[in-house]
Parts: sequence; structure tokens; C-alpha cells
Amino acid sequence: MNMTRENRKKKPKKKVKWLRITLLTFLILLIGGGVYFYTVYSNFAKAVDKMHNPISREVSKKRAEKVEFKKLDPISILLVGVDERKGDKGRTDSMLVITVNPEKKTTKILSIPRDTRTKLINKDNPNKNRIDKINAAYAYGGIEESINTVENFINVPIDYYVQVNMEGFKDIVDAVGGIDVDNQYAFELDGVTLKTGPQHLNGTKALQYARMRKDDPRGDFGRAERQREVISKIIEKGKSFSTLTKYDDILTALEDNIKTNLTLNDMIGIQSSYKPAAETIEKLEIKGDGKMINGGWYFLVEDETRQSISNELREQLGLQQETVASIPTSYHN
Repeated sequence: MNMTRENRKKKPKKKVKWLRITLLTFLILLIGGGVYFYTVYSNFAKAVDKMHNPISREVSKKRAEKVEFKKLDPISILLVGVDERKGDKGRTDSMLVITVNPEKKTTKILSIPRDTRTKLINKDNPNKNRIDKINAAYAYGGIEESINTVENFINVPIDYYVQVNMEGFKDIVDAVGGIDVDNQYAFELDGVTLKTGPQHLNGTKALQYARMRKDDPRGDFGRAERQREVISKIIEKGKSFSTLTKYDDILTALEDNIKTNLTLNDMIGIQSSYKPAAETIEKLEIKGDGKMINGGWYFLVEDETRQSISNELREQLGLQQETVASIPTSYHN
């Protein structure tokens, strides 16, 4: 009986002991987790600061005032992939205009073919305005001329931009562990050969997958579709738990290959308030015709087509419709 009583007296002490160990372990994990997530946040903030590249204007001239995330103002983002290599300033390899309306919970993505013939707009020196392919705007005046040219082409304000270096694009893909795609067209490009069917792509293969257009019957439109696919795959992989351990590699790849005028607060504001707009995504394409002009191939878009696109995107942004500026029909630059 005495032994039983002693054992009964010892049990509560053991329970208390294990409770303390459990709480202590939880506290250590909590503190450790807090330190880990603080480190991740701190490194993310440093990476965003390195990527941040503001432009000379704070508000587009096509807007009355700057958008506010708290008010859930619709926003527009120009996403460009720049084919920038050593000794070459580069041209935009891809160009997407993304318009987001959080109240309607809709996102529209417009692909602009890089050979689109239009008027290039240089705000600092209007005498340098010229008729050329839209991807040449970057070569002449950097991202600001690209933004101004796109605004003139579709008469829609561009609030933010994200510029991706296509040469370093492979580093981003490798950082998330590669992506899985279902290739529709077999091709060989710059030493990379891809067969048709499902396959796992590393960064080098993914870059050529996103660049190929000659073996795609849809040309630029097919390439734009694959570029959107690759970006979506990267985002999908980036959200998975398995990539958390690779966050250092991912941040390094991002900060070395991306420039944007979005600040950390902007990104947090978009993430917290605009996420529902991703529920409905509509992809828009520009209809036009290809034509050889003065020895160069151009993609020609009628003013009526640009007006229709402008009306749709301005409605998405909550703006009144306006007439797009006519593009001169003369073939002389």
C-alpha cells in the first residue's frame, strides 16, 4: 500500500516535468521559428530593396492621382522580359500588360507582340520619337521609353513595371528546382533540344522553351503563351513548402535578374488586398497582320483594334473611354 501511495505521489511530478519539457520545447521552436521567419523577412526586404528601381515619375500622366491599395484602386503592371546580353543594351523579348480590378475580382493580361509597329515615345526628347518595332523602345530609352510607348499604344496608364532579365531567367527556374511542362512542339534552339510531351525542365531548357517561336505555328502568340505558363509554374513552385529551404537561392536569383518600381510596402499591399482578383484571369491577344516594310518584318495593328483593347482595359481600370492616338500610316521612320 505504501509503495502504491508513493507511486501515486510521484505521477503528478512526472506529469509536471513532462509538461515543462513540452512547453520548453514549444517555446524553443517558437523562438527558433520566429528567428527563422524574421531572417527570411529581413533577407526578403534586402532583396526587394536591391530590385527596386524607381522611374522619374511617380504617377502616370494618364492618371489624375496615384493609386491607393487601401481604397482598392484598380492597378496596371507592365511585365517585360529583356533579352540583355554582354555588349548589348538589349530589347524587350516579351511584353505583358496586366490590369487588376480587386472589386470585380478580375485580372486581364494583354500580350503585345515584340514586332508590333508603333510610335516610340521619348518624353525627355520628343524629337527622338520615331516609328519602329515596339521592342526597340527599350534599346533607345530603357524601361521608361518602353512604358511611355505602351501607354501611347493602348492609351492606358501604367502604374508599375517588372523587368526580368531573360538571360538570368534560367537562374530563377533553377532556384525553385525546375518546372514541369507538357511541350506541344519538338524543337532545337541554341543547343537545346526538346521533344513533345510531359517533361521536367531546368533553367537552361526552360529559357529556350520560353523563347522558341519559329517551330510554333502561332509564332509570337504561342511564345507569349509559353512565357505566361513558365511564369505561372515558377510562382506555383515558389509557393510550395519544399522551396522554403531554398529561399536564399531564390532571393539571390530574383535580386540579380529583376528590376521594379514596386516597393516592399507595395508588394505587401497587393498581396493582402488584391489576391481575390486572381480568381478570374482573362488572357487578351492583339489581332493584326505581318508585313515586310523597308526590309524589316512588322506586326501591324489597326487603330480600331487598339481602340477596342483600350476601351476594355480602361473599363477594367475604372477609367472613362478615350480615343487612342493614331499611328502614322507612313512606312518611313
